[in-house]
Amino acid sequence: MVLLTMVLTKYALINSIFFSHISIKNYTLIHTKYLGITLTHYQFTLLAFSILLITAGGYIINDIFDIDADKINKPLKVIIGASISKKKAWILYYASSILGLLLGSYVSFTTENSAYSFFFLGTILSLFFYSKYLKKTLLIGNLIVSVLLGLVIFITVLFNEPKANSSNLLEVFSNLGTGLRLLLIMITYIVFSILTNLIREIIKDIEDINGDLKIKAKTLPILFGRKRASKVAFFFSAVLLVFLLIVLQSLTNEFVLLIYGIVCILLPLLYFMYKLWIAETKKEFSKLSTLMKIIMLFGIVSMLLFRFIDS
Repeated sequence: MVLLTMVLTKYALINSIFFSHISIKNYTLIHTKYLGITLTHYQFTLLAFSILLITAGGYIINDIFDIDADKINKPLKVIIGASISKKKAWILYYASSILGLLLGSYVSFTTENSAYSFFFLGTILSLFFYSKYLKKTLLIGNLIVSVLLGLVIFITVLFNEPKANSSNLLEVFSNLGTGLRLLLIMITYIVFSILTNLIREIIKDIEDINGDLKIKAKTLPILFGRKRASKVAFFFSAVLLVFLLIVLQSLTNEFVLLIYGIVCILLPLLYFMYKLWIAETKKEFSKLSTLMKIIMLFGIVSMLLFRFIDS
């Protein structure tokens, strides 16, 4: 999901918005006198590999600290301590995180954005503290992991942001208004990503309540009960619904995006909210978690439509 998000953000969203309305003359100008609109394929591959390694490291460290809880919540899926020793898991964690940091820093320095390397370091530290401490706290852990996933879109756009060497080129882009449009679209996808992930994280906490009780976590369902926690997830689903209605209302002139949004995102979300309201068993919440992942996927795939509406 992370890799797909990055690929579509770069090749479907950014490229279509920046290059669809640019003449051949200005397109040539961009590539000869303009840095940073788009990473080369090589640079983007390194950036994507960096983020995937850091993400993998986050999963590993999370599994290391969750061994006791996972033995209860998902005994058939426990890897650390079964298929691989805890010592080797730590080695894999350090290797993936450090390599991810080095690759991310390399891309940052080679694109003259050295300060961006702190995003990678900050993400690694955030994932560690999330897994070690914050995951067990009320909503804070849920918010952190949701924001970090939204950060994937932000970083991809940030590394492709305009950085002009020519005042003429700045004029080209100010006339087109592409920068502002990309900013608004990026914010839309980030908000969608954060809200959908936050809802899913709450549902996963409801699923994992038995194992979390053993490690004395203070998650939302433990402190307030499954039913109340599901109502909190329903509240954020309602927020997401209102947000989507506002977005769809602004797409009245973009027929393809409007129909896609209604059929593939809005209607599944309404069904999700109905099932969430009546859900009671762990199996039902597990199905809801999968359904929200499908909604997230449909949201990400919608980036492909910009290749058509901007052509």
